[in-house]
Amino acid sequence: MAKKSTEKQSKAEVLRGKDVAGLKDEVKSLQKAHFGLRMQVATQQLNNTNVLRTTRRDIARAKTILTQKQAEEAGKSN
Repeated sequence: MAKKSTEKQSKAEVLRGKDVAGLKDEVKSLQKAHFGLRMQVATQQLNNTNVLRTTRRDIARAKTILTQKQAEEAGKSN
């Protein structure tokens, strides 16, 4: 089965397209969302607790790419 050319980009590909400032904003917004989800779990308002796992992994993915980009910039300046 051939892949379609209009296939969606992965989350990592989308994050790699952002600059350092954009990645920092993304991490901050994901952390705020994760905090809100944790509060919903504490008050028993969240039914799908799997969202916590995916949000936590998205934060880790964004932080990893942010670290890689910062290391690239540091390498270019030396």
